[in-house]
Amino acid sequence: MRFDGLPEPRGVAIVYPHTSNWDFVIGLLAKWAINLPIRWIGKETLFRGLAGATIGRLMRLWGGRPVERHHPSGAVEQLAQMMRSEPWCWLGLSPEGTRRHTDYIRSGFYHLALKLDLPVALAYIDYRRREIGVTDFVRMSGDRARDLEMMRSFYADKVGRFPAQASAIAFRPSEGSPR
Repeated sequence: MRFDGLPEPRGVAIVYPHTSNWDFVIGLLAKWAINLPIRWIGKETLFRGLAGATIGRLMRLWGGRPVERHHPSGAVEQLAQMMRSEPWCWLGLSPEGTRRHTDYIRSGFYHLALKLDLPVALAYIDYRRREIGVTDFVRMSGDRARDLEMMRSFYADKVGRFPAQASAIAFRPSEGSPR
């Protein structure tokens, strides 16, 4: 595990690549090992219904917060309000939003970081090296092409459990500007 601490009381940690259900388990164990009270977001279906009544409580206890993925602009504002209201709040998420290959990553973390001027932790689980790390913290500039290239460069040598399932580090053209 490579981790030297967090630079500020608020920020967003992105974990890439996310290609396996084991990423969640390994990430949760790492969070506990370094005693890091980071929150994370998951799809709302994990937190509701009959299973959600029990599992949802456990997920919240572990730092989970549900997000409605079908309303992305509303999710960014909801997360921004949560972060503004608390003196310490780091939010961890996978910008891929899924474990299978997609042509784009989700841009919510980017909009949130720009909106609140938050540092972004570039976190990874590298299965080839058998290493977990949170070593680099960056500020998004608002120059989408430059920011995505910086992320592609950082993650270029990080390998997920199923490498072919890693998504491209690109935003949908319609998601390019902050909301």
